[in-house]
Amino acid sequence: MSDFDDRSSCRPTAMLCRSFRLLPLAVMLALLCGTAFAQDSNGGDAATAAAGDAKSDRPATNAATAPTDATARAFGAFQRGYYLTAMELALPRAQLGDPAAQTLLAELFAAGLGVARNMDDAAFWYKQAAESGDAAAQFKYGVMLLEGRHVKADPAKAEELMKLAADAGNAFAQFNHAQALVSKKPGDAGILEALPYFEKAAEQGVPDAQYALAQIYSNTVGVPDEKRARAREFMEKAARGGFDTAQLDYAMWLIDGIGGPKDYENGFRWMKVAATRGNVVAQNRMAVLHINAIGTSGDPVEAAKWYILSRRAGYDDRSLDDFYQGLTEEEQKQAIDAANKFGKR
Repeated sequence: MSDFDDRSSCRPTAMLCRSFRLLPLAVMLALLCGTAFAQDSNGGDAATAAAGDAKSDRPATNAATAPTDATARAFGAFQRGYYLTAMELALPRAQLGDPAAQTLLAELFAAGLGVARNMDDAAFWYKQAAESGDAAAQFKYGVMLLEGRHVKADPAKAEELMKLAADAGNAFAQFNHAQALVSKKPGDAGILEALPYFEKAAEQGVPDAQYALAQIYSNTVGVPDEKRARAREFMEKAARGGFDTAQLDYAMWLIDGIGGPKDYENGFRWMKVAATRGNVVAQNRMAVLHINAIGTSGDPVEAAKWYILSRRAGYDDRSLDDFYQGLTEEEQKQAIDAANKFGKR
């Protein structure tokens, strides 16, 4: 028996709880090479400094290494935030057909780094790089073709590129290709066909994929017991990855003992994380936890605060309406003040 009613958690039996979605187009740094710092408005000085750094790093031994080295220096400049230098170094290589340089140019144009944002130019270079076999570009251009933004929509070509990128190891492509497979074949059969792609994306750290895999392992008929036993592990990973729906469900799993023993205190802590981040269902559930002293000593004012926050967000729960009406005027005032203070954070 669950400690909550049936509305408290999104718990599918055959399909995934979270509606299928494509990750945002600009997952730039994750697909390329890490954090880049903003370039100063005085781009010339920054470019000169970067060029000097790049020149000193260049090996003087074998001319055959020069093309690869030029692309590497372009990425190095990009990482340091010297976007104009990155553009100057990447452009000649891109024009010669270097797919990594082409992808870098596309990212610069797509984000408007060092140059005016131009999605037509970005699409051109993504297409060139995708046709040359760059997995990151195949994913990005596949998304553009699927959404029909800045290029003419072509779902069939998008699916082809997404699979190529997924098979080449791109984690975001693996996740999205898995979703496409499930959309084409709803039910357990489609989920099992897509499972290897969900697993690869999850192992590479994509929180959405980790959440999906946890739901699949927990709820899908035909999943081996050894995989089913790892469902909570992947739900925890997704929660730690910052996915608020996973944080809510992980809290529920801990409290209800799904995929492992009950752990009320940790369940309460994860519910608070999700509620604090604005998950409305988690806010409602926090009220219930405080009322029933589950994982906490219980506090009627705190319970009322979370009730007010969820109610303001449109979550209707008549049982909590009755609880709130049973409080004293002073308790209600304190709860309203606490909710207002939370809203001003």
